[in-house]
Amino acid sequence: MTDIALRKAIEAAGGPVALSRELGVSSQAIAQWKQAPPLRVIDIERITGISRHDLRPDVFGAKPSEGRAA
Repeated sequence: MTDIALRKAIEAAGGPVALSRELGVSSQAIAQWKQAPPLRVIDIERITGISRHDLRPDVFGAKPSEGRAA
């Protein structure tokens, strides 16, 4: 099952073909992703506006506004 944030990014890009074109990879490669590959996250964020923190919180951590004490 594909990660929710990755599905949102694919949709925001206009579908897997549009995202694959922007990233310079095949749409088949994107179809195989369960999560956004860490080396592609920054480009996906730039293309779609979906935060790197949403795409890969295990790599980039929580959003800066989240998880901080007031």
